[in-house]
Amino acid sequence: MVDGNAKMRMIIDNVSRVLIGKRREVELAVVALASEGHILVEDVPGVGKTMLAKSLAKSIGCTFRRIQFTPDLLPSDVTGVSIYNQKTEEFEFRPGPIVAQIVLADEINRATPKTQSALLESMEERHLTVDGVTHWLPEPFMVMATQNPIEYEGTFPLPEAQLDRFIMRIRLGYPSQSEEVAVLDSQVLSHPIDAIEQVVDGQDLIEIHRLVRQVRVDPFIRRYIVEIVAATRSHPEAYLGASPRGSLSLFRTAQASALVSGKDYVIPDDVKALAESVLSHRVIMNPAARVRNVQSTAVVQEVLRSVPVPGARVPV
Repeated sequence: MVDGNAKMRMIIDNVSRVLIGKRREVELAVVALASEGHILVEDVPGVGKTMLAKSLAKSIGCTFRRIQFTPDLLPSDVTGVSIYNQKTEEFEFRPGPIVAQIVLADEINRATPKTQSALLESMEERHLTVDGVTHWLPEPFMVMATQNPIEYEGTFPLPEAQLDRFIMRIRLGYPSQSEEVAVLDSQVLSHPIDAIEQVVDGQDLIEIHRLVRQVRVDPFIRRYIVEIVAATRSHPEAYLGASPRGSLSLFRTAQASALVSGKDYVIPDDVKALAESVLSHRVIMNPAARVRNVQSTAVVQEVLRSVPVPGARVPV
């Protein structure tokens, strides 16, 4: 029997040795991993987006592939191609880089929409179809995509259907000055990623997935999740709110967060702590709100303040 809490803590501790001062963000990434979801890491260059993916892959002993998205990248460069073998007189499938357990889609918004769409089937159905033949992806499977929110020249913004397939969006941010000094100290002789070792294996992670689904979610908490998501759809600043997939994502990540905390049940604080990361990228702002530079994160925070928490006393 795998101790899910202990195994997840081991992954977090291991990755935190590489991403100094980013423990909360590492916890979110591990929660997404335990929830069988994909992550969109959105931040400026040089803050450790690629290192997060590499250190996660090394910590769980999974195969890791990196795809550098560029405007000339073709869908077949992602999924793979079928090549005719003259000896066997049959077509053989040559898998692309998407056929791995941890896939880093670096600067995903630099590829054309046609190439971006090559990820849709893989991320949702966990298989890909090439020349009419379906190929299943290995388990566990996770896509970690990165994009730069500052530089928009030569980019293709991710459509809503693509954004909705990411279970959460994470922003790493700059470290504090003391943390940045610690980063310099840690790389005097070598990079800390060279020293980290595998702490769990793929089978352990599959067992963690099973344990996450066993975490109890009270019917009142389930309704609370649905009310939060529904409130994003009716918010006056939102053109499009979060989808039912957003409700399921918040439900599943709350279970994983509870397991990380050592609980076998979800509390409202688990939901509130994850709502911004899980829902904000699914909320599309209306034109008037964009002109005033109102962010979707502000909408989610306002929703959390307005939706009553189950069991809380109403002020008289």
